[in-house]
Amino acid sequence: MEAILALEDGRLFKGRGYGARSERGGEVVFNTSITGYQEIFTDPSYAGQLVCLTYPHIGNVGANPFDNEAGRPYIEALIVRDFSELASNWRSRETAEDFLARHDIPVLSHIDTRALVRHLRTHGAQRAVLSTVSTDAAALVAKARALPAMVGLDLARTVTAKERYEWTEPSVELARGGVEPAPARFHVAAYDFGIKQNILRRLVDVGCRVTVVPALTPAEDVLALKPDGVFLSNGPGDPEPCTYAVEAVRKLAGRVPVFGICLGHQIVGLALGGKTYKLKFGHHGANHPVKNLLTGKVEITAQNHGFAVDPESLNTREVELTHKNLNDDTLEGLRHRSLPLFSVQYHPEASPGPHDSHYLFHQFVKLMELKKT
Repeated sequence: MEAILALEDGRLFKGRGYGARSERGGEVVFNTSITGYQEIFTDPSYAGQLVCLTYPHIGNVGANPFDNEAGRPYIEALIVRDFSELASNWRSRETAEDFLARHDIPVLSHIDTRALVRHLRTHGAQRAVLSTVSTDAAALVAKARALPAMVGLDLARTVTAKERYEWTEPSVELARGGVEPAPARFHVAAYDFGIKQNILRRLVDVGCRVTVVPALTPAEDVLALKPDGVFLSNGPGDPEPCTYAVEAVRKLAGRVPVFGICLGHQIVGLALGGKTYKLKFGHHGANHPVKNLLTGKVEITAQNHGFAVDPESLNTREVELTHKNLNDDTLEGLRHRSLPLFSVQYHPEASPGPHDSHYLFHQFVKLMELKKT
């Protein structure tokens, strides 16, 4: 198949098409991870986005049911330098192409992804349309310009679970190694703004019984579950329209320990009186250096977000800034000085890696232990 990517500013990238015969639009971003493409495909935080992977050879290990972060892929489309039609891995159950085609996701391959990334770094993330059914460039550019901008979009409510459910499965490493997770001493209510399954597994690993609740669940309903702690998940879109979540966090703060990541971190920032803003091209990848300002250590982190909390908007008499991004000095973590509440911008569960930030789950457990005593 022929395929074409049309950006809103008129830039075009033409190449070979794979996956579905389809046409999808959204915001195009780039991810610098070397491994974990299936986890990227199925991360709900990518809802509304076309993803360009900077690692050149993608698809060679196929796809399998065990590496999914959700029940289906959430990327709108995939853009790569070289897409493998073959799968060569003992865990593979189908090719990456079949996996994406089955979910109506088109793929653009054999383009200069370096040129696309440099264009996005210079001009910022853009709306775009990727088509494997049409090569009418002018029409595709017009469609891209007609798409809604990411600013102002509440996508968390579109990807969240429809009903509450329980999660008890530990991480794959524990299951394969025959190691039992820690005894379930704590009950955690986890808000699903686009939650990844490996986050839930990590919570189980450290001794949590997890009840996942939909994004719009009021604080009163969460407190009725009598949780020992509340977790705020990652998710797609702009945090500012998620006023329902901000209100819930304000009511939960001080009542139970709260731990937020990614979109959850941004919601915490808003709940504490801060402001958020859109990054030029976001942070997407598994190799972002973050400095822990409390210990001085540098963590290599996995990230996927297009918005950030403005540290200047926070009251530092109440809020301590705990982490910063060493690439651009953006805020990557905070904690309340008197309440059991903290959050980070990155993904500490990081499957397939890195694993530098697993300590944060133990930190959450420590807060729940202190609250119980």
